[in-house]
Amino acid sequence: MTVFLCGFMGCGKSTVGKLAAKKLGCGFCDTDDLIVRTLDMTIPEIFEQKGEPFFRKTEAEIVKSLCGKKTVAACGGGAMLNPDTAKAAADSGCAVIFLDVPFDVCYERIKNDTNRPIVMRSTKEELEQLFNTRREVYLKHSTLCIECADSPMEIAEQIAAAVKK
Repeated sequence: MTVFLCGFMGCGKSTVGKLAAKKLGCGFCDTDDLIVRTLDMTIPEIFEQKGEPFFRKTEAEIVKSLCGKKTVAACGGGAMLNPDTAKAAADSGCAVIFLDVPFDVCYERIKNDTNRPIVMRSTKEELEQLFNTRREVYLKHSTLCIECADSPMEIAEQIAAAVKK
């Protein structure tokens, strides 16, 4: 079964995803890393040279290509905002798990990350507004929401237990 982890930038999708994949005995991938390898460009280069719509289209194609694979995939913060992508995951029987982390925690993790074009061009207030808007969509498009107050290992255990049910 494919397990997609979604949530705002800095919520811990990659950290938790690697641990969950080990617990489930399957592979792990990060969709942003797959995009970078596929296009042989950094995310800032993609945004600058090809634009965010191109990035989102590529992201959607990669997410759809993972459906049906036995993997845990950490999705970029915008991947499951696309209704078509979320529908493709749902129609394929994939688990879409929203890692719900408070904005202030995410912000502390991402505020100086130069590999995140949206962070670099936005104020804290703009990012918080984006967070609030996206949170509602993540909730709508996910099959499970995990409030991430525990350690990454404990969250990974919750994911593994939910997927095995």
